[in-house]
Amino acid sequence: MPNNIQVLPAQEARLIAAGEVIDRPAALVREFLDNAIDAGAVNIEVSITQGGCKKVEVSDDGTGMNREDLELCWLTHATSKIRCMNDLETSNTLGFRGEALASSFAVTRLEIITSTDGRQAFQLTTGPGENNPAKIEQTRRTKGTTVRANNLFENTPARKRFLKREGSEALLCRQIFIDKALAFNKINFRYLQDGKLKDFLPAVQTKKERFAAVLLKPGEENFIHEINVTGEGFSATIIIGGPELYRNDRRQLFVFANGRRVQEYSLLQAMEYGSQGWFPNGTHPIGAVFVEIDPALADFNVHPAKREVRFRDSGAIHHAVSGGVKSFFHRKEIARISGETSRENMEIQKDFTEGISHGGTEETQRIFSRRDAEAQREDKDIGFNFSNNLSIKKNIESYLNISNNNSAPLRLCESSSENMYYAGRVFGLFILIEWGEKLYIIDQHAAHERILYNKFLESPIPKQELLAPIPFNTDSEEEDKFLEVKRDELSRLGLVIKKDEDSSSGSWRVEALPADWRMNDSATVKEILELRNAGENMIHRWASTLCCVAAIKDGDYPDDETAFELGKQALTLPDPRCPHGRPVWTEISKEALYKAVKRN
Repeated sequence: MPNNIQVLPAQEARLIAAGEVIDRPAALVREFLDNAIDAGAVNIEVSITQGGCKKVEVSDDGTGMNREDLELCWLTHATSKIRCMNDLETSNTLGFRGEALASSFAVTRLEIITSTDGRQAFQLTTGPGENNPAKIEQTRRTKGTTVRANNLFENTPARKRFLKREGSEALLCRQIFIDKALAFNKINFRYLQDGKLKDFLPAVQTKKERFAAVLLKPGEENFIHEINVTGEGFSATIIIGGPELYRNDRRQLFVFANGRRVQEYSLLQAMEYGSQGWFPNGTHPIGAVFVEIDPALADFNVHPAKREVRFRDSGAIHHAVSGGVKSFFHRKEIARISGETSRENMEIQKDFTEGISHGGTEETQRIFSRRDAEAQREDKDIGFNFSNNLSIKKNIESYLNISNNNSAPLRLCESSSENMYYAGRVFGLFILIEWGEKLYIIDQHAAHERILYNKFLESPIPKQELLAPIPFNTDSEEEDKFLEVKRDELSRLGLVIKKDEDSSSGSWRVEALPADWRMNDSATVKEILELRNAGENMIHRWASTLCCVAAIKDGDYPDDETAFELGKQALTLPDPRCPHGRPVWTEISKEALYKAVKRN
């Protein structure tokens, strides 16, 4: 019988291998940019023609190559980055396999012009394929390297047919350019398409500045922020937009590891967990995580194009990112509230301070000490320290003066003669309160949601045993494992769930639910199983569900006393947004109202 297994000819094997690395013009842009950045370039220019199918060219002012290096650089697995397998654990370069130029040679007509000093330069011309031997000759060039790939897939027309339209391929090339520019903000980047300059990104000092320059509209840069967190063997710079900047999808959320953009869902998830409650339902923040990690703690060799990474301890990075974002939004809101307080309620603060001088000092100091200790303990793990930032500490103290002592705002709220008045309700949803020179318009549902949400997080959730347990079946082993592992934690959330030992695998029953639970059986089971996707943020996800179910609804009509009390609590909330990110109240000043009706 004839043999079924054959050894492919070298040229066929090379073409197949090249297809794993160079699958479209954008891959050429990625590989050439990696080499330019590794060469220490300060200025890099990318130029494409006909979506990169006709030409991809990258020029840099990096270290360049001498003639001997040029003769070797295009050969398979020729690299200056590593010498042996152990070097992979210490390599900080973007490229290291020695596949980029060899793969490009297999599927394009490759030209490389290079010089190490600007006095002597050489040009290499190859391909495509082994039937077109390389030719090296002297030429002229300043220090650096230009790599030009012409006529992609000229010798493999079957692959060429699977490319997208020129416009689509051009967009993919530009995205690679953007990815590299975001990660390396101290390099000057230029991008040309069909001879026209499309992007010029001068070097900037911070990743926040580069992010704003690349992705934001004029004026939006005022709402972008930079956070730094650290952990064992890694650090991360987090760029995050405030609640003013939100998108309807995740296309402006990025993850980078040691300068490479990677597909790392857990860190995208960490950014969304940390910002949960600050963005309206169905919307997402914008931002990026730039992780710098010891190469020994990450494996970038799991994907031919290095689009993926495997972290040795991904949980620690996830925790640092989500915690850092969460702490940032918490501090940002405290600063905002305390800032408004200092501007608009200076007399109230003065009265309160004078009241403390006559008594109540011990209680106030107790609150300050406890809150400072909690803040330091919470933020120690992610590199923040409130006590070292005097301005933040003052903001916290100013905020505590309002929301944790009955002396100032609650004294005003107790009597309508003290500058706060209940003005009624409108549209079956909004509570109106006049306070000082402002009219506050309070969303009764959003306010009640946030008040209940805070209570759920501060105290155990009461359980209510069911007269008739709710039976249900899981659809996968992952759901079974989740219920097994999280059974005790679910119990603390008011959910008592037990496995039906007498039945087949995957049979469970709900024996208790939080008091006043109002969902039907199928919706209840769905909500419980969806907690599997909440990760470490499970308690916040569940509290959001509980408070939404229990809160007063649009169209409900509480009596005046109840409505007034709800409004008062809403105006002293530390975070005046519902758990889903909507504002609890808005305001309009007396001056604005007078101006609207042309009164002086």
